[in-house]
Amino acid sequence: MWSVARVRRAVFARHCNPWSAWTRWASTPLALVPIWTRRWGHAAVIGVWLAINPFVFGKPKHHRAWATRAMLGEELWIAERPADAAMLVSVLTSAVSLSAVIAARRRRLKAAVVATALQMALTMVYWAQMVRYREHRRRADALSPQ
Repeated sequence: MWSVARVRRAVFARHCNPWSAWTRWASTPLALVPIWTRRWGHAAVIGVWLAINPFVFGKPKHHRAWATRAMLGEELWIAERPADAAMLVSVLTSAVSLSAVIAARRRRLKAAVVATALQMALTMVYWAQMVRYREHRRRADALSPQ
């Protein structure tokens, strides 16, 4: 039987491939396309892409890449959900994302572009936090008695 932890591990085992992480990040503006065009066929195509993205790319050959370390840190962070600065950035990113959706719905191009750019920038801040979180956890695990 599959547990949530096993499913999460299976997803992140491939999503930590830098190609997966970066293509998903670069796909952020695509989420607004069906809202802007009001063509839900676009939503289906984009939804399928976002759903399969973690599985399209194989497992990375190593874990040195920054995006890989960010995704592995996120996996740990999701499992533990500490109330830290990353939680604040995550909430802020969600709020900015919602404002991008509203701007797209109202067909306000400048507002949608600015909100999407801010969302993508905040995602980079979040990824940096996830890299630090993973490195901190690895150091703490190395120091703890077995």
